[in-house]
Amino acid sequence: MLTIRLIRTGKRNKSSFRVILTEKTSPPKSGKFLEVLGNYNPHQKEINLKEERIKHWLSKGAQASDTVHNLLVKQGVVKGPKIKKKIKSKKKLVKEEKEKPKKVDKSEKKE
Repeated sequence: MLTIRLIRTGKRNKSSFRVILTEKTSPPKSGKFLEVLGNYNPHQKEINLKEERIKHWLSKGAQASDTVHNLLVKQGVVKGPKIKKKIKSKKKLVKEEKEKPKKVDKSEKKE
């Protein structure tokens, strides 16, 4: 499955991102992508997108990541609501781990 997502470029503390088309299973930093569809510079609030190519790939069945979807909605390429990010805080993760019952091995029960 193809996906449209961001890949980080730039120097340390001066990040910029490319909007790329890649296979969903390929790692983000591998550099293996099919096409560059634009770039995003968060420091200067600059977004350059190839709208025609993005619409073409979306019509072919490519899925946009949550962040890219929100950028596309902001630029008016895609209509619809923005997607909320699904980030859990560290406190909630620690709390959930404590609430989980510990698994007991069967070999320990027999002794």
